[in-house]
Amino acid sequence: MMVYEWTNFSTDSETFTLKTFEEVVGDEFEAMMFKENEEIPAYIWTVNYVIIVKRYSKVLTDISFEKIPRNPVLE
Repeated sequence: MMVYEWTNFSTDSETFTLKTFEEVVGDEFEAMMFKENEEIPAYIWTVNYVIIVKRYSKVLTDISFEKIPRNPVLE
């Protein structure tokens, strides 16, 4: 399900609000996608990145963010 307004989500060690998420990734939120019956988004879109939310463990709820540039430019 695509969501265009921020929805707070939590891991075992941290709660991500819009402010904390934007501070962590250094970019502005645009949308997020949740898989069925999941409380943590699978993907988050920002102005400059598509972020894949990866789970560390099946037992604990710990995550990492993998940032992929949305519009890479040749430098």
